[in-house]
Amino acid sequence: METFDYIIVGAGSAGCVLARRLSDTAANRVLLLEAGPRSNKFWVHTPAGMGKLFFHKELNWNYFTEPMPALRSRKMYWPRGKGLGGSSSINGMVYIRGHRDDFNYWKSLGNSGWGYDDVLPYFKRMEHNERGEDQYRGVGGPLCITDPVVKHPSSHDFIAAAVSCGIPYTEDLNGEVHDAVGFIQHNIRAGRRHSAYTAYVEPILMRENLSIRTGCFVERVEFRGHEAVGVVIIENGHRRTIRAAREVILSAGALNSPQLLMLSGIGPATELRRHQIHIRVDLPGVGQNLQDHFYVHASYATTRRSSYNNHISGIRKLWEGARYLTTHKGYLALGSSQVAAFVKSKPSEPYADLQISFRPMTFSYLESGRIEVDPTPAVAASVYRVRPSATGAVTLKSSDPTHPPALTPNFLNHPDDIGAMIFGIRKIRQIMSAQPIASRIISEKVPGPTMESDDQILDYMEQHGNSAFHPAGTCKMGHDPLAVVDSRLKVRGLARLRVVDASVMPRVTAGNTNAPSMMIGEKGADMILEDAVP
Repeated sequence: METFDYIIVGAGSAGCVLARRLSDTAANRVLLLEAGPRSNKFWVHTPAGMGKLFFHKELNWNYFTEPMPALRSRKMYWPRGKGLGGSSSINGMVYIRGHRDDFNYWKSLGNSGWGYDDVLPYFKRMEHNERGEDQYRGVGGPLCITDPVVKHPSSHDFIAAAVSCGIPYTEDLNGEVHDAVGFIQHNIRAGRRHSAYTAYVEPILMRENLSIRTGCFVERVEFRGHEAVGVVIIENGHRRTIRAAREVILSAGALNSPQLLMLSGIGPATELRRHQIHIRVDLPGVGQNLQDHFYVHASYATTRRSSYNNHISGIRKLWEGARYLTTHKGYLALGSSQVAAFVKSKPSEPYADLQISFRPMTFSYLESGRIEVDPTPAVAASVYRVRPSATGAVTLKSSDPTHPPALTPNFLNHPDDIGAMIFGIRKIRQIMSAQPIASRIISEKVPGPTMESDDQILDYMEQHGNSAFHPAGTCKMGHDPLAVVDSRLKVRGLARLRVVDASVMPRVTAGNTNAPSMMIGEKGADMILEDAVP
Protein backbone atom coordinates (compact mmCIF):
# COMPACT_ATOMS: atom_id res chain seq x y z
CA MET A 1 0.00 0.00 0.00
CA GLU A 2 1.37 3.40 -0.99
CA THR A 3 2.17 5.81 1.81
CA PHE A 4 2.89 9.54 1.73
CA ASP A 5 3.45 12.00 4.55
CA TYR A 6 0.78 14.39 3.31
CA ILE A 7 -2.16 13.71 1.01
CA ILE A 8 -3.76 16.81 -0.49
CA VAL A 9 -7.22 16.27 -1.98
CA GLY A 10 -7.81 18.79 -4.75
CA ALA A 11 -5.31 20.56 -7.01
CA GLY A 12 -7.12 23.90 -6.98
CA SER A 13 -6.16 27.36 -5.78
CA ALA A 14 -5.23 26.29 -2.24
CA GLY A 15 -4.18 22.72 -3.03
CA CYS A 16 -1.48 23.75 -5.51
CA VAL A 17 -0.05 26.22 -3.01
CA LEU A 18 0.04 23.49 -0.36
CA ALA A 19 1.78 21.08 -2.72
CA ARG A 20 4.53 23.61 -3.38
CA ARG A 21 5.08 24.71 0.20
CA LEU A 22 4.90 21.28 1.84
CA SER A 23 7.28 19.79 -0.73
CA ASP A 24 9.75 22.64 -0.13
CA THR A 25 10.87 20.43 2.76
CA ALA A 26 12.72 17.65 0.96
CA ALA A 27 11.98 15.07 3.66
CA ASN A 28 8.21 15.42 3.15
CA ARG A 29 6.60 12.99 0.73
CA VAL A 30 3.60 14.82 -0.73
CA LEU A 31 0.77 13.47 -2.87
CA LEU A 32 -1.54 15.85 -4.74
CA LEU A 33 -4.78 14.20 -5.93
CA GLU A 34 -7.05 15.71 -8.57
CA ALA A 35 -10.29 14.29 -9.95
CA GLY A 36 -9.97 16.15 -13.22
CA PRO A 37 -7.37 15.93 -15.98
CA ARG A 38 -4.24 17.87 -16.72
CA SER A 39 -5.17 21.31 -17.99
CA ASN A 40 -2.42 22.06 -20.48
CA LYS A 41 -4.77 23.38 -23.17
CA PHE A 42 -4.60 26.45 -25.38
CA TRP A 43 -7.84 27.98 -24.07
CA VAL A 44 -6.73 27.48 -20.47
CA HIS A 45 -3.55 29.47 -21.06
CA THR A 46 -5.30 32.16 -23.15
CA PRO A 47 -6.98 34.70 -20.83
CA ALA A 48 -9.92 35.29 -23.19
CA GLY A 49 -10.41 31.52 -23.38
CA MET A 50 -12.40 31.59 -20.13
CA GLY A 51 -15.59 31.66 -22.20
CA LYS A 52 -14.57 28.39 -23.86
CA LEU A 53 -14.17 26.77 -20.42
CA PHE A 54 -17.44 27.90 -18.88
CA PHE A 55 -19.29 24.71 -19.88
CA HIS A 56 -16.24 22.53 -20.56
CA LYS A 57 -17.10 18.85 -20.13
CA GLU A 58 -13.69 17.79 -18.83
CA LEU A 59 -12.32 20.81 -16.95
CA ASN A 60 -15.54 21.80 -15.18
CA TRP A 61 -17.77 20.05 -12.63
CA ASN A 62 -20.77 21.72 -14.34
CA TYR A 63 -22.86 21.89 -11.18
CA PHE A 64 -26.40 23.21 -10.85
CA THR A 65 -28.07 24.50 -7.72
CA GLU A 66 -31.34 23.17 -6.39
CA PRO A 67 -34.45 25.08 -7.54
CA MET A 68 -34.51 28.43 -5.73
CA PRO A 69 -37.99 29.68 -4.74
CA ALA A 70 -36.85 33.32 -4.47
CA LEU A 71 -35.57 33.17 -8.07
CA ARG A 72 -38.69 31.77 -9.76
CA SER A 73 -37.60 28.23 -8.83
CA ARG A 74 -34.68 28.47 -11.23
CA LYS A 75 -31.81 26.02 -11.12
CA MET A 76 -28.66 28.09 -11.48
CA TYR A 77 -25.58 26.85 -13.30
CA TRP A 78 -22.54 26.80 -11.02
CA PRO A 79 -19.22 26.11 -12.78
CA ARG A 80 -16.30 24.82 -10.71
CA GLY A 81 -12.84 24.01 -11.99
CA LYS A 82 -12.00 20.33 -12.40
CA GLY A 83 -8.38 19.79 -13.35
CA LEU A 84 -4.94 20.95 -12.33
CA GLY A 85 -5.36 24.49 -11.03
CA GLY A 86 -9.04 23.98 -10.20
CA SER A 87 -11.12 27.11 -10.64
CA SER A 88 -7.96 29.19 -11.07
CA SER A 89 -7.64 27.47 -14.47
CA ILE A 90 -11.09 28.56 -15.70
CA ASN A 91 -11.89 31.83 -13.87
CA GLY A 92 -11.57 35.49 -14.87
CA MET A 93 -8.11 35.86 -13.25
CA VAL A 94 -9.22 38.86 -11.16
CA TYR A 95 -6.80 39.48 -8.30
CA ILE A 96 -8.62 41.18 -5.43
CA ARG A 97 -7.69 40.25 -1.87
CA GLY A 98 -10.63 41.73 0.02
CA HIS A 99 -11.01 44.48 2.62
CA ARG A 100 -8.72 44.53 5.66
CA ASP A 101 -11.80 44.33 7.91
CA ASP A 102 -12.82 41.04 6.29
CA PHE A 103 -9.84 39.43 7.96
CA ASN A 104 -10.14 41.45 11.16
CA TYR A 105 -13.69 40.10 11.41
CA TRP A 106 -12.38 36.54 11.11
CA LYS A 107 -9.97 37.29 13.96
CA SER A 108 -12.71 38.87 16.08
CA LEU A 109 -14.48 35.50 16.12
CA GLY A 110 -11.57 34.05 18.08
CA ASN A 111 -9.49 32.92 15.09
CA SER A 112 -6.10 34.12 16.25
CA GLY A 113 -3.58 34.73 13.51
CA TRP A 114 -6.16 35.59 10.85
CA GLY A 115 -6.34 39.39 11.16
CA TYR A 116 -5.28 41.62 8.28
CA ASP A 117 -1.81 42.27 9.70
CA ASP A 118 -1.40 38.50 10.10
CA VAL A 119 -2.38 37.56 6.54
CA LEU A 120 -0.80 40.48 4.65
CA PRO A 121 2.68 38.87 4.72
CA TYR A 122 1.21 35.76 3.07
CA PHE A 123 -0.41 37.80 0.32
CA LYS A 124 2.90 39.52 -0.29
CA ARG A 125 4.79 36.19 -0.24
CA MET A 126 2.50 34.90 -3.00
CA GLU A 127 3.10 37.74 -5.40
CA HIS A 128 5.42 38.93 -8.05
CA ASN A 129 3.71 42.23 -8.77
CA GLU A 130 4.81 44.08 -11.88
CA ARG A 131 4.33 47.40 -10.07
CA GLY A 132 7.11 46.51 -7.65
CA GLU A 133 7.21 46.07 -3.89
CA ASP A 134 5.77 48.43 -1.31
CA GLN A 135 3.98 48.22 2.05
CA TYR A 136 1.14 46.23 0.45
CA ARG A 137 2.60 44.55 -2.65
CA GLY A 138 5.09 41.73 -2.94
CA VAL A 139 7.77 40.74 -5.45
CA GLY A 140 9.65 37.49 -5.91
CA GLY A 141 6.68 35.21 -5.21
CA PRO A 142 5.42 32.49 -7.54
CA LEU A 143 2.25 34.27 -8.74
CA CYS A 144 2.58 37.03 -11.34
CA ILE A 145 0.22 39.97 -10.82
CA THR A 146 -0.10 42.39 -13.72
CA ASP A 147 -2.13 45.33 -15.00
CA PRO A 148 -4.36 44.97 -18.08
CA VAL A 149 -2.20 44.97 -21.18
CA VAL A 150 -4.84 47.20 -22.81
CA LYS A 151 -6.53 49.84 -20.66
CA HIS A 152 -9.48 50.71 -22.83
CA PRO A 153 -10.54 54.39 -23.11
CA SER A 154 -14.03 53.45 -21.93
CA SER A 155 -12.53 52.05 -18.74
CA HIS A 156 -10.76 55.35 -18.07
CA ASP A 157 -14.05 57.16 -18.68
CA PHE A 158 -15.95 54.84 -16.34
CA ILE A 159 -13.43 55.60 -13.58
CA ALA A 160 -13.75 59.34 -14.22
CA ALA A 161 -17.55 59.10 -14.14
CA ALA A 162 -17.45 57.13 -10.89
CA VAL A 163 -15.20 59.76 -9.32
CA SER A 164 -17.67 62.47 -10.39
CA CYS A 165 -20.34 60.47 -8.53
CA GLY A 166 -18.39 60.68 -5.30
CA ILE A 167 -16.37 57.43 -5.39
CA PRO A 168 -12.69 58.07 -4.60
CA TYR A 169 -10.00 56.86 -7.00
CA THR A 170 -7.24 54.46 -5.97
CA GLU A 171 -4.16 53.29 -7.81
CA ASP A 172 -4.25 49.95 -6.02
CA LEU A 173 -7.47 48.15 -5.00
CA ASN A 174 -5.30 45.85 -2.86
CA GLY A 175 -3.50 48.74 -1.20
CA GLU A 176 -4.31 51.16 1.57
CA VAL A 177 -7.72 52.24 0.21
CA HIS A 178 -10.18 49.50 -0.74
CA ASP A 179 -13.46 51.45 -0.88
CA ALA A 180 -12.70 53.20 -4.15
CA VAL A 181 -12.64 52.79 -7.93
CA GLY A 182 -9.64 51.74 -9.97
CA PHE A 183 -8.16 49.33 -12.48
CA ILE A 184 -8.12 45.65 -11.54
CA GLN A 185 -4.95 43.61 -11.58
CA HIS A 186 -4.95 39.99 -12.77
CA ASN A 187 -2.89 36.85 -12.32
CA ILE A 188 -1.64 36.92 -15.92
CA ARG A 189 2.01 36.42 -16.89
CA ALA A 190 3.30 37.58 -20.27
CA GLY A 191 -0.20 37.44 -21.74
CA ARG A 192 -0.99 33.94 -20.40
CA ARG A 193 -3.16 32.83 -17.49
CA HIS A 194 -1.05 32.29 -14.39
CA SER A 195 -3.12 29.75 -12.49
CA ALA A 196 -2.26 28.29 -9.11
CA TYR A 197 -0.93 25.25 -10.96
CA THR A 198 1.26 27.08 -13.48
CA ALA A 199 2.56 29.44 -10.78
CA TYR A 200 3.18 27.02 -7.93
CA VAL A 201 3.42 23.46 -9.23
CA GLU A 202 4.57 23.49 -12.84
CA PRO A 203 8.02 24.92 -11.95
CA ILE A 204 8.67 22.08 -9.45
CA LEU A 205 7.41 19.05 -11.39
CA MET A 206 10.84 17.42 -11.20
CA ARG A 207 10.79 17.20 -7.40
CA GLU A 208 11.14 13.58 -6.36
CA ASN A 209 9.17 14.14 -3.14
CA LEU A 210 6.04 15.40 -4.94
CA SER A 211 3.64 13.07 -6.73
CA ILE A 212 0.67 14.36 -8.74
CA ARG A 213 -2.19 12.09 -9.76
CA THR A 214 -4.98 13.24 -12.07
CA GLY A 215 -8.19 11.35 -12.75
CA CYS A 216 -8.29 10.22 -9.11
CA PHE A 217 -11.73 10.42 -7.56
CA VAL A 218 -11.58 10.46 -3.76
CA GLU A 219 -14.47 8.55 -2.23
CA ARG A 220 -13.80 9.13 1.46
CA VAL A 221 -11.20 9.69 4.14
CA GLU A 222 -10.00 6.57 5.97
CA PHE A 223 -9.70 6.59 9.78
CA ARG A 224 -8.19 4.59 12.59
CA GLY A 225 -10.38 5.60 15.49
CA HIS A 226 -10.42 9.40 15.33
CA GLU A 227 -7.20 9.73 13.34
CA ALA A 228 -7.23 10.22 9.58
CA VAL A 229 -4.87 7.66 8.06
CA GLY A 230 -5.52 7.90 4.34
CA VAL A 231 -8.05 8.15 1.54
CA VAL A 232 -9.99 5.72 -0.61
CA ILE A 233 -9.77 6.60 -4.29
CA ILE A 234 -11.05 5.36 -7.63
CA GLU A 235 -8.35 5.44 -10.30
CA ASN A 236 -8.78 3.93 -13.75
CA GLY A 237 -11.90 2.15 -12.54
CA HIS A 238 -10.14 0.53 -9.58
CA ARG A 239 -10.75 1.32 -5.91
CA ARG A 240 -7.80 1.40 -3.54
CA THR A 241 -6.52 3.03 -0.38
CA ILE A 242 -3.52 5.34 -0.05
CA ARG A 243 -2.05 5.97 3.39
CA ALA A 244 -1.09 9.31 4.93
CA ALA A 245 1.69 9.02 7.51
CA ARG A 246 1.15 12.57 8.80
CA GLU A 247 -2.04 14.31 7.59
CA VAL A 248 -4.87 14.29 5.10
CA ILE A 249 -5.70 17.79 3.84
CA LEU A 250 -8.97 18.56 2.04
CA SER A 251 -8.61 21.34 -0.52
CA ALA A 252 -11.49 20.34 -2.76
CA GLY A 253 -13.26 23.69 -2.51
CA ALA A 254 -16.32 25.07 -0.74
CA LEU A 255 -18.68 22.66 -2.51
CA ASN A 256 -16.70 19.42 -2.57
CA SER A 257 -14.83 19.57 0.75
CA PRO A 258 -18.02 19.47 2.86
CA GLN A 259 -19.41 16.74 0.62
CA LEU A 260 -16.29 14.62 1.19
CA LEU A 261 -16.46 15.19 4.94
CA MET A 262 -20.07 14.01 5.04
CA LEU A 263 -19.31 10.97 2.89
CA SER A 264 -16.59 10.17 5.44
CA GLY A 265 -19.09 10.29 8.34
CA ILE A 266 -18.32 13.84 9.48
CA GLY A 267 -21.22 16.26 9.49
CA PRO A 268 -24.76 16.88 10.76
CA ALA A 269 -26.02 13.65 12.29
CA THR A 270 -29.49 14.04 10.78
CA GLU A 271 -28.01 14.45 7.30
CA LEU A 272 -25.76 11.41 7.69
CA ARG A 273 -28.58 9.24 9.03
CA ARG A 274 -30.75 10.28 6.11
CA HIS A 275 -28.25 8.62 3.79
CA GLN A 276 -27.35 5.68 6.06
CA ILE A 277 -23.78 6.92 6.56
CA HIS A 278 -21.97 5.82 9.72
CA ILE A 279 -21.56 8.83 12.02
CA ARG A 280 -17.95 9.32 12.99
CA VAL A 281 -18.29 12.86 14.33
CA ASP A 282 -21.50 14.87 14.60
CA LEU A 283 -20.44 18.28 13.26
CA PRO A 284 -23.60 20.31 12.56
CA GLY A 285 -21.75 23.03 10.66
CA VAL A 286 -20.42 20.88 7.81
CA GLY A 287 -22.03 22.19 4.63
CA GLN A 288 -23.79 25.05 6.43
CA ASN A 289 -22.94 28.77 6.17
CA LEU A 290 -22.73 28.56 2.35
CA GLN A 291 -22.10 32.07 1.04
CA ASP A 292 -21.71 33.36 -2.49
CA HIS A 293 -21.93 36.67 -4.31
CA PHE A 294 -25.26 37.10 -6.11
CA TYR A 295 -24.54 38.94 -9.33
CA VAL A 296 -26.67 41.15 -11.58
CA HIS A 297 -25.43 42.83 -14.73
CA ALA A 298 -26.41 45.76 -16.89
CA SER A 299 -25.32 46.36 -20.47
CA TYR A 300 -25.33 49.43 -22.70
CA ALA A 301 -25.22 49.91 -26.45
CA THR A 302 -22.34 52.23 -27.27
CA THR A 303 -20.59 54.05 -30.05
CA ARG A 304 -18.30 51.83 -32.11
CA ARG A 305 -14.97 52.85 -30.54
CA SER A 306 -16.33 52.55 -27.00
CA SER A 307 -16.32 48.73 -27.03
CA TYR A 308 -13.93 46.07 -28.25
CA ASN A 309 -16.73 43.67 -29.25
CA ASN A 310 -15.97 44.24 -32.92
CA HIS A 311 -12.31 43.29 -32.38
CA ILE A 312 -13.12 39.82 -31.05
CA SER A 313 -16.17 38.90 -33.14
CA GLY A 314 -16.80 38.38 -36.83
CA ILE A 315 -13.92 38.31 -39.27
CA ARG A 316 -11.77 40.63 -37.15
CA LYS A 317 -11.40 38.05 -34.42
CA LEU A 318 -9.11 36.11 -36.78
CA TRP A 319 -6.75 39.06 -36.96
CA GLU A 320 -6.92 39.48 -33.18
CA GLY A 321 -6.18 35.77 -32.78
CA ALA A 322 -3.11 36.07 -34.99
CA ARG A 323 -2.01 39.10 -33.01
CA TYR A 324 -2.27 37.13 -29.78
CA LEU A 325 -0.43 34.10 -31.16
CA THR A 326 2.51 36.21 -32.31
CA THR A 327 2.73 38.70 -29.41
CA HIS A 328 0.58 37.40 -26.49
CA LYS A 329 -0.90 40.88 -26.39
CA GLY A 330 -4.14 42.50 -27.42
CA TYR A 331 -7.72 41.88 -26.35
CA LEU A 332 -7.29 38.11 -26.00
CA ALA A 333 -4.73 38.75 -23.25
CA LEU A 334 -7.24 40.48 -20.96
CA GLY A 335 -8.99 39.21 -17.83
CA SER A 336 -12.74 39.24 -17.29
CA SER A 337 -13.17 42.83 -16.03
CA GLN A 338 -11.05 45.97 -16.17
CA VAL A 339 -12.37 48.18 -13.39
CA ALA A 340 -13.92 47.67 -9.97
CA ALA A 341 -15.63 50.12 -7.63
CA PHE A 342 -16.42 49.32 -3.99
CA VAL A 343 -19.32 51.35 -2.57
CA LYS A 344 -21.72 51.33 0.38
CA SER A 345 -25.40 50.61 -0.19
CA LYS A 346 -26.21 52.79 2.83
CA PRO A 347 -24.22 55.06 5.15
CA SER A 348 -24.59 52.71 8.12
CA GLU A 349 -22.46 50.03 6.47
CA PRO A 350 -19.03 49.88 8.19
CA TYR A 351 -17.32 49.57 4.80
CA ALA A 352 -18.32 48.96 1.19
CA ASP A 353 -20.81 46.13 0.79
CA LEU A 354 -21.13 46.33 -3.00
CA GLN A 355 -18.65 45.60 -5.76
CA ILE A 356 -19.37 47.12 -9.16
CA SER A 357 -17.28 45.82 -12.06
CA PHE A 358 -16.94 47.26 -15.56
CA ARG A 359 -15.78 45.75 -18.84
CA PRO A 360 -15.73 47.42 -22.27
CA MET A 361 -17.26 44.39 -24.02
CA THR A 362 -20.30 42.11 -23.71
CA PHE A 363 -21.17 38.49 -24.41
CA SER A 364 -24.24 36.26 -24.40
CA TYR A 365 -24.97 32.72 -23.25
CA LEU A 366 -26.48 30.68 -26.08
CA GLU A 367 -28.96 27.83 -25.59
CA SER A 368 -26.33 25.49 -27.04
CA GLY A 369 -24.16 26.21 -24.00
CA ARG A 370 -21.68 28.32 -25.95
CA ILE A 371 -20.66 31.86 -25.02
CA GLU A 372 -20.33 34.34 -27.86
CA VAL A 373 -19.20 37.94 -27.95
CA ASP A 374 -22.05 40.22 -28.96
CA PRO A 375 -21.71 41.45 -32.56
CA THR A 376 -22.66 45.09 -31.85
CA PRO A 377 -20.71 47.59 -29.72
CA ALA A 378 -21.65 47.47 -26.04
CA VAL A 379 -20.20 47.68 -22.54
CA ALA A 380 -21.29 46.01 -19.32
CA ALA A 381 -21.31 46.74 -15.61
CA SER A 382 -22.26 44.30 -12.87
CA VAL A 383 -22.88 44.46 -9.14
CA TYR A 384 -22.93 42.03 -6.26
CA ARG A 385 -23.19 42.32 -2.50
CA VAL A 386 -19.87 41.32 -1.03
CA ARG A 387 -21.23 40.52 2.46
CA PRO A 388 -24.52 38.73 1.83
CA SER A 389 -26.94 38.39 4.74
CA ALA A 390 -28.48 35.16 3.44
CA THR A 391 -26.61 31.88 3.78
CA GLY A 392 -27.32 28.49 2.26
CA ALA A 393 -26.11 24.93 2.54
CA VAL A 394 -24.33 22.07 0.81
CA THR A 395 -26.03 18.75 1.54
CA LEU A 396 -25.98 15.27 0.07
CA LYS A 397 -28.20 13.94 -2.67
CA SER A 398 -26.92 10.43 -2.12
CA SER A 399 -24.32 8.41 -0.27
CA ASP A 400 -22.89 7.62 -3.71
CA PRO A 401 -19.75 9.79 -3.94
CA THR A 402 -20.10 10.08 -7.73
CA HIS A 403 -23.37 12.00 -7.33
CA PRO A 404 -23.01 15.80 -7.11
CA PRO A 405 -23.95 17.49 -3.83
CA ALA A 406 -27.19 19.42 -3.35
CA LEU A 407 -26.40 23.14 -3.52
CA THR A 408 -28.86 25.60 -1.97
CA PRO A 409 -27.41 29.13 -1.91
CA ASN A 410 -30.66 30.93 -0.85
CA PHE A 411 -30.02 33.99 -2.98
CA LEU A 412 -32.35 36.97 -2.37
CA ASN A 413 -33.78 35.36 0.75
CA HIS A 414 -32.96 38.34 2.94
CA PRO A 415 -34.46 41.86 2.58
CA ASP A 416 -31.07 43.51 3.21
CA ASP A 417 -29.59 41.73 0.19
CA ILE A 418 -32.52 42.77 -1.99
CA GLY A 419 -32.33 46.42 -0.93
CA ALA A 420 -28.57 46.59 -1.42
CA MET A 421 -28.74 45.05 -4.90
CA ILE A 422 -31.46 47.44 -6.02
CA PHE A 423 -29.28 50.30 -4.82
CA GLY A 424 -26.39 48.79 -6.78
CA ILE A 425 -28.34 48.80 -10.06
CA ARG A 426 -29.27 52.41 -9.47
CA LYS A 427 -25.63 53.26 -8.72
CA ILE A 428 -24.54 51.70 -12.02
CA ARG A 429 -27.11 53.84 -13.81
CA GLN A 430 -25.90 56.95 -12.02
CA ILE A 431 -22.30 56.30 -13.09
CA MET A 432 -23.21 55.41 -16.67
CA SER A 433 -25.24 58.61 -17.02
CA ALA A 434 -22.32 60.75 -15.78
CA GLN A 435 -19.66 62.24 -18.02
CA PRO A 436 -17.39 61.27 -19.62
CA ILE A 437 -18.76 57.71 -19.98
CA ALA A 438 -22.25 59.03 -20.78
CA SER A 439 -21.04 60.44 -24.12
CA ARG A 440 -20.27 56.88 -25.24
CA ILE A 441 -23.69 55.43 -24.36
CA ILE A 442 -26.46 55.09 -26.93
CA SER A 443 -29.01 53.23 -24.80
CA GLU A 444 -29.42 50.88 -21.85
CA LYS A 445 -29.98 47.34 -23.14
CA VAL A 446 -30.56 45.52 -19.86
CA PRO A 447 -32.27 45.78 -17.45
CA GLY A 448 -33.69 48.38 -19.84
CA PRO A 449 -35.09 51.88 -19.24
CA THR A 450 -38.59 50.53 -18.52
CA MET A 451 -37.29 48.68 -15.45
CA GLU A 452 -37.48 51.64 -13.10
CA SER A 453 -39.36 50.82 -9.90
CA ASP A 454 -37.96 48.68 -7.08
CA ASP A 455 -40.46 45.95 -7.92
CA GLN A 456 -39.42 45.96 -11.58
CA ILE A 457 -35.73 45.78 -10.71
CA LEU A 458 -36.42 42.93 -8.28
CA ASP A 459 -38.37 41.15 -11.00
CA TYR A 460 -35.34 41.50 -13.30
CA MET A 461 -33.00 40.13 -10.61
CA GLU A 462 -35.28 37.16 -9.97
CA GLN A 463 -35.30 36.25 -13.65
CA HIS A 464 -31.73 37.07 -14.65
CA GLY A 465 -29.55 37.32 -11.53
CA ASN A 466 -26.73 34.84 -11.33
CA SER A 467 -23.85 33.65 -9.17
CA ALA A 468 -20.47 35.35 -9.30
CA PHE A 469 -19.10 31.85 -8.59
CA HIS A 470 -17.43 32.69 -5.28
CA PRO A 471 -18.74 29.96 -2.91
CA ALA A 472 -17.22 29.97 0.56
CA GLY A 473 -17.84 29.28 4.23
CA THR A 474 -19.09 25.68 4.30
CA CYS A 475 -16.41 24.38 6.71
CA LYS A 476 -15.91 27.60 8.61
CA MET A 477 -13.28 28.12 11.25
CA GLY A 478 -14.27 29.37 14.67
CA HIS A 479 -15.55 28.37 18.07
CA ASP A 480 -19.34 28.54 17.71
CA PRO A 481 -21.59 25.48 17.35
CA LEU A 482 -21.37 25.59 13.53
CA ALA A 483 -17.57 25.82 13.41
CA VAL A 484 -16.00 22.90 11.52
CA VAL A 485 -12.29 23.70 11.87
CA ASP A 486 -10.31 25.59 14.48
CA SER A 487 -7.97 28.47 13.75
CA ARG A 488 -5.25 25.94 12.82
CA LEU A 489 -7.70 24.56 10.22
CA LYS A 490 -7.92 21.20 12.03
CA VAL A 491 -11.27 19.44 11.80
CA ARG A 492 -12.87 19.47 15.24
CA GLY A 493 -12.99 16.17 17.09
CA LEU A 494 -10.47 14.50 14.79
CA ALA A 495 -6.71 14.25 14.40
CA ARG A 496 -4.48 14.48 11.30
CA LEU A 497 -7.27 15.99 9.19
CA ARG A 498 -7.52 19.59 7.99
CA VAL A 499 -9.52 21.63 5.53
CA VAL A 500 -7.53 24.28 3.66
CA ASP A 501 -9.57 26.16 1.06
CA ALA A 502 -12.31 28.81 0.72
CA SER A 503 -14.72 26.70 2.75
CA VAL A 504 -12.95 27.72 6.00
CA MET A 505 -13.85 31.42 5.58
CA PRO A 506 -16.23 32.42 8.38
CA ARG A 507 -17.51 35.13 6.04
CA VAL A 508 -16.77 35.52 2.35
CA THR A 509 -14.35 38.30 1.45
CA ALA A 510 -15.21 41.60 -0.22
CA GLY A 511 -14.23 40.81 -3.78
CA ASN A 512 -13.20 37.87 -5.92
CA THR A 513 -12.17 34.88 -3.85
CA ASN A 514 -9.25 33.34 -5.75
CA ALA A 515 -6.56 35.49 -4.10
CA PRO A 516 -7.71 34.84 -0.50
CA SER A 517 -8.07 31.13 -1.29
CA MET A 518 -4.42 31.01 -2.31
CA MET A 519 -3.46 32.99 0.79
CA ILE A 520 -5.27 30.36 2.90
CA GLY A 521 -3.10 27.77 1.18
CA GLU A 522 0.05 29.72 2.03
CA LYS A 523 -0.87 30.21 5.68
CA GLY A 524 -2.27 26.69 6.00
CA ALA A 525 1.03 25.23 4.76
CA ASP A 526 2.97 27.13 7.42
CA MET A 527 0.61 25.84 10.12
CA ILE A 528 0.98 22.25 8.92
CA LEU A 529 4.77 22.49 8.90
CA GLU A 530 4.81 24.17 12.31
CA ASP A 531 2.54 21.50 13.79
CA ALA A 532 4.36 18.64 12.04
CA VAL A 533 2.88 15.54 13.65
CA PRO A 534 5.07 12.43 13.92
